[in-house]
Amino acid sequence: MPSTSHPLEVVIGLGRSGSGAARLLKANGRRVLVLESRRSPELEQQAEALRSGGVEVELGQPLAAERFVQLQPGRDRVVVSPGIRWDHPVLEALRERGVRVCGEMLVAWEASGSIPWIGITGTNGKTTVTHLLSHVLSHAGLDAPMVGNVGISAAELLLERREAGTSPPDWLVVELSSYQIESSAELAPRLGLWTTLTPDHLERHGTLEAYRAIKRSLLDNSGEQLLNADDADLRAHAGSWVRADWVTAGPREQLGAGLQPCLWIDGGMVMAASGALFPATALALPGAHNRQNMVLVVAAALKLGLEPAVIEAALRSFPGVPHRLEQIRLLDGVRWFNDSKATNYDAAEVGITAVEGPMVVLAGGEIKQGDPRAWLEALGQRAAAVVLFGAARDAFAALLSGSGYPGSVQLVEDQTEAVPLARELARRLGCPTVLLSPACASFDQYTDFEARGEHFRSLVAAL
Repeated sequence: MPSTSHPLEVVIGLGRSGSGAARLLKANGRRVLVLESRRSPELEQQAEALRSGGVEVELGQPLAAERFVQLQPGRDRVVVSPGIRWDHPVLEALRERGVRVCGEMLVAWEASGSIPWIGITGTNGKTTVTHLLSHVLSHAGLDAPMVGNVGISAAELLLERREAGTSPPDWLVVELSSYQIESSAELAPRLGLWTTLTPDHLERHGTLEAYRAIKRSLLDNSGEQLLNADDADLRAHAGSWVRADWVTAGPREQLGAGLQPCLWIDGGMVMAASGALFPATALALPGAHNRQNMVLVVAAALKLGLEPAVIEAALRSFPGVPHRLEQIRLLDGVRWFNDSKATNYDAAEVGITAVEGPMVVLAGGEIKQGDPRAWLEALGQRAAAVVLFGAARDAFAALLSGSGYPGSVQLVEDQTEAVPLARELARRLGCPTVLLSPACASFDQYTDFEARGEHFRSLVAAL
């Protein structure tokens, strides 16, 4: 590890977030070293591009304690990507030695200066809320790009703006995963939104309580707080929130006297204390969960000073989110939906109940911890057939068998086999819908859920 009198920023990982953080730190005059455990021609190309900009890069360097012995406590810093466990023994040892360790989101936070952040987190719903809020604000004439866990990294966006000499954004609409929050405790958005909380990433965080505490820390740091009162876990802890504003996709009376929402839906209208704002049908996305997403976005937009008519017009022009209940084709009277973003049981159950049944469901991938009961119940009620693919197919078949699932269960290797089989099953069983709803991570066969969804889209387009 190079030694010099200047403080050193060691960035772990040459992924999108790591590369963006390294370039932003270098642009801010820092001395930067990137360590990447893998080695490939593509990574060598990325490394050369960074080196040409003055960033030191070493490939084929696993995360090992001996690589960091020269780091000085209180002077040097280690910046990690979301993919690296926050409790990794090497990171724990660095912190115990007094060496600062942070996530790449903190680099962007430090560089964003006076640009206000809207921080959006939650187990499910956060991607749709991020897309929709950025769309609404942009439609109203505000410069409010979405960054973070979706789209471009925050560091990359800030660097692009600086290099182009353009003015900074009015707002940053930032989707934040538990991994990103955990490693960047100093984040303090002007406004924080929390969509849902169900068990997820427990293989990383250990317990639901630990996972919840990480999410909550972002909201506790936020200047204003908006929460979804329709989420059972959030509502169960309502008494612990002193200054939060709540929204519901139903009538406010359903919440009980202890919880007074600032926005609700009644008689088909989005309602505020001032009266009816506009029809709830302004957002055309299917499913009750999208009503919840909508009222969160509307409440946030109102806080930022937008007029209801402007918000309504923006909702009506929203095209939807790729890979989240995205209708990709109507073929022979059957609607094909790409819900590759449904990477856990709860998200998959929401999608299954949102579209028209009976349906053929494609599920599988890399299995996650969680409670499958509601998902199995939804499949039993709405799916005439389930096609299972990927690493989870045998485990899922056992779950379906154990639950008494009455429909057809087919096991295949991958989506290449699953898609034509689903078409045949839909035709034979008279199903109006085929839904890719994996209920799994994608890493057994794909780089991410986007790649899985794009493969599904290409296979369906070729039918």
